[in-house]
Amino acid sequence: MIIDEAHDTQNLHPFKGDVDLDKLRALVKQVGPENVAYVSLSGTVNMAGGQPVSMANVRALRKLCDSYGIRIYLDATRMVENAFFIKDREPGWADKSIADILKEFCSYTDGAWMSAKKDSMVNIGGWLAVNDHNLFDALRNMVVIYEGLHTYGGMAGRDMEALAIGIAESVEYDHIYSRVSQVHYLGNLLLNWGIPIVQPVGGHAVFLDAKRFYPHIPQDQFPAQTLAAQLYLDSGIRGMERGIVSAGRDPNTGDHRYPALELTRLAIPRRVYTQAHMDVTSEAVKAAYDSREQTHGLRMVYEPKQLRFFQARFEPIESHSH
Repeated sequence: MIIDEAHDTQNLHPFKGDVDLDKLRALVKQVGPENVAYVSLSGTVNMAGGQPVSMANVRALRKLCDSYGIRIYLDATRMVENAFFIKDREPGWADKSIADILKEFCSYTDGAWMSAKKDSMVNIGGWLAVNDHNLFDALRNMVVIYEGLHTYGGMAGRDMEALAIGIAESVEYDHIYSRVSQVHYLGNLLLNWGIPIVQPVGGHAVFLDAKRFYPHIPQDQFPAQTLAAQLYLDSGIRGMERGIVSAGRDPNTGDHRYPALELTRLAIPRRVYTQAHMDVTSEAVKAAYDSREQTHGLRMVYEPKQLRFFQARFEPIESHSH
């Protein structure tokens, strides 16, 4: 349900994570509001290149969902970065703190979940929060079956303490400014070399545009997966495919889904790397780019039924000729 601008890697729209309200309205009318369990909203949209959602958009989304009685649940995994982009790009928010922007954004939702390994800078863990007490009660009972008692959800006490500190530190402006700036530093190095990436650069990663990187490799030969493999072979740098492999298959036809975006994600952990690491990474990408015309695609040799992008295996298409 994302705005059309998100499907164009070179479009500089500042909030390419915005929900297209007309598309959503059309879908709700088509299936009936009673058949929509909830709207799932992501704070910075990973599959679109780490692109943020504006405050104006979440307010309008809340209004639309209220008119249908539909709940909104937020994937808050990278919501601090999203708050930074609102402060940086959206008129009227420059003087507000990251924490205040974050709190207001969350106020337009009915609940949230988070993989805390991202914005909150911890090794493991996360949380789930809802504002409906009956639903909370059901979740509190279910979590015992899947994770552990609701007081810890399978997390060790030390991890919970680290998470509490990480939440507080994550909303400090100097931290989030420096974090996003490091990502943009890498993005600008690549742009200076004419290497195709998603623009504007997102908050947690630089996304290489594999369709423009390897125009000679058809999408069903997995150009983004190919690029991730080439980077690893050259330098040991581990990227992540966000394209046809991630999109999976249509459950009705069994055919690949063909997303408009075919991206290789270079996600950057917080407080881990130096500027020198970014320089090395950019040089590895340039090496892959310089040899792009000699690079062939991949074939999938093992495909699990679910979430194939985690476990599928591939081999080079030209391997039989060597």
